[in-house]
Amino acid sequence: MLARAALAAIIAAAPTAHTRVVSADPVDNTPHVLDGIVNAIALVGGTVVVGGSFTAVADSTRTTTYARENLFAYDLATGRVLPGFAPSVRGPVHSLAAGEAGTVYVGGDFYSIDRHRSAALARLSVSTGQPVASFAPRIAGGAVTALARRGADLYVGGDFTEPRVALAGLNATTGAPDPGFTITPGGSLTRQVRVHALAATANRLLVDGSFTTLAGRSRPQLGLIDIAGRTAKLANWHSDAYAKKCKDTFPYYVRGLDFSPDGRYFVVVTTGGPRSGMCDSAARFETYASGQGIKPTWVNRTGGDSLYAVSVTGSAVYVGGHQRWLNNPLGRDSAGPGAVPREGIGAIHPRTGKALSWNPGRERGIGVKAFLAHSGGLLVGSDTTRLGREYHARIGMFPLP
Repeated sequence: MLARAALAAIIAAAPTAHTRVVSADPVDNTPHVLDGIVNAIALVGGTVVVGGSFTAVADSTRTTTYARENLFAYDLATGRVLPGFAPSVRGPVHSLAAGEAGTVYVGGDFYSIDRHRSAALARLSVSTGQPVASFAPRIAGGAVTALARRGADLYVGGDFTEPRVALAGLNATTGAPDPGFTITPGGSLTRQVRVHALAATANRLLVDGSFTTLAGRSRPQLGLIDIAGRTAKLANWHSDAYAKKCKDTFPYYVRGLDFSPDGRYFVVVTTGGPRSGMCDSAARFETYASGQGIKPTWVNRTGGDSLYAVSVTGSAVYVGGHQRWLNNPLGRDSAGPGAVPREGIGAIHPRTGKALSWNPGRERGIGVKAFLAHSGGLLVGSDTTRLGREYHARIGMFPLP
């Protein structure tokens, strides 16, 4: 039998399928992040790790406040803030990924954790909050904005320049660069090429960001990499869906992405402003389609409001941002024909691409920046304090009924 810690790590890293839509009534025992924003959530065994840009956390009853610098952890079952996990992260956390043996990978724009120099990426013990000394990545020149772990491999995205530009495969134990992963994004739409989001299945790595090429081939803002073998290869999957411009203030506009639990399809969400094309939308694509000019299976548009995060569970596609509507292709900062109100959070039918009736609502703010589906429900991280018409500051959870 697998050791309990190893089994927990595998379960936490695996895609989570739900057979039904989560409840619209959040659980009452989650803690509260009292300022700033939550950017990332990871589940390590029964521990929820939360990262972002904040300084203080309160328990669920708001009777005890804890100083926490950009990272904290709590018990999933009880909501208890864990006193032993209190690292001081000197800079914002943008990404998290569960590791083996009770550890978590932390990526962001920081230069140290407690007294340990840790530039942009570290692996921490969840029980102590201390860095794992054997993990020594050499990230330099920028931040880590995205992480995806697949077994012994850790994929890292951001705007760094070493050990590779913006995208790297690392050994998940040591942090050493994988010599078989040499695919580099290029042709940036911004001053510096940036990978914004990553997701991985057993044989595919999904990447989005400010690039227009991967491995020298046209891949405007979105691409798939075949990671089944020892050497990563660019998949025969090309779409021009995100080649068109949105507003000039959004030179690149892809944001969140997620695979379905079976890996057969994925969904991408965007910002961009109230224009046509793929601006301010959620779109499904088929993973194993091949060739040039692949089209989305469906597109659901907000009519002018940004979507930042997505979670695909099989029964629903949860989307979050600061949107006011879904089903709104003709809206221009307004509710067009057929639009349905979905303030700040909503759910889409995976096959039809139309909004489901699930409508808990949340205070809009900047928007949802993190989802994490697990066997018991859906965790949500944002910058606001109202979720499901209740007070849940910046972190909350919708349970499975």
